[in-house]
Amino acid sequence: MAERILMKGNEAIAEAAIRSGCRHYFGYPITPQTEIAAYMAKKMPKIGGVFLQAESEIASINMVYGAAAAGMRVMTSSSSPGISLKTEGLSYIAGSDVPALVVNVQRGGPGLGGIQPSQSDYFQATKGGGHGDYRMIVLAPASVQEMASLTMKGFDLADKYCVTSMILADGTIGQMMEPITFEDAEPNVYDKPWALTGTECKRPHNVVNSLYLKPDQLEKKNFERFEKYAEIEKNEAMWEEYMMDDAEICVVAFGIASRIAKNAVAEARKAGIKVGLIRPITLWPFPTQALRAAADKVKAFISVELNMGQMIEDVKLATENKRPVTLCNRTGGMIPTPDEVLAAINKAEKGEF
Repeated sequence: MAERILMKGNEAIAEAAIRSGCRHYFGYPITPQTEIAAYMAKKMPKIGGVFLQAESEIASINMVYGAAAAGMRVMTSSSSPGISLKTEGLSYIAGSDVPALVVNVQRGGPGLGGIQPSQSDYFQATKGGGHGDYRMIVLAPASVQEMASLTMKGFDLADKYCVTSMILADGTIGQMMEPITFEDAEPNVYDKPWALTGTECKRPHNVVNSLYLKPDQLEKKNFERFEKYAEIEKNEAMWEEYMMDDAEICVVAFGIASRIAKNAVAEARKAGIKVGLIRPITLWPFPTQALRAAADKVKAFISVELNMGQMIEDVKLATENKRPVTLCNRTGGMIPTPDEVLAAINKAEKGEF
């Protein structure tokens, strides 16, 4: 029987990782995600796993690279400035085509910014993260339950496609507590014939490497990698629709902003305004098809974000600018209220774009 447990969002990620078969965690503490590392430090030794607080974020991501190359399910977590330090390692992992899970519980920026919640790392996560041509699967939980379920999903997608999956959460969901359910299920196991596990004199040596000195070889590899990314875009986009059947205005929001936006949509419906919500669950691949279909029905879009306007660019691209797209936002660790989102809906209803 499935368990129902009251947990903090950060702890839900850690427990879900363990239940997904993760036995290697390398990290470095930073607010507001430190509970993930603390939970792993307590639990990993009891189950024969490895917890290591590295000397830096740079060291921890390269330890992730090593464990991933050996075929292990491995995870690291950090918050915005720490993820920036990890980006070179993220690029090496992508360039070596090994799977890993990275968690970013975002805080305000740029620079050290503040410790309050933010969604200002959207560009960094969805446009690659480090140098070179590559993509990461980016999953955006909107509840503590999804902190757990998307962690499990992230490990599976990483192993399925040999890519990095990122959980792009925010400080609010990381710190809040909600009851969640863990399903009783064995973690999926994926064959990894490429892993550095020792040959036992039974097979040729495997090599995990991101260095291609011959430009034609690197070009070939990049084209092959983007064929895989196209398959991910085709098959793995996830989103939620709320009251979109007859909607004339579409609100687009993810993470904690989507919960606020959903309340505003419900209030607007009470006032007779036909408004709905599309919540991207995968930020990459972005749910382009859902937004494109909505653009044929609604008269306007509102992007609700905890930043200066980042996802709005993908909304405009997805809708091919068929309809006006406006921004309702707060930044610096501030969170919009349902009334602020409702005010943006009222303006769109009046044609004030």
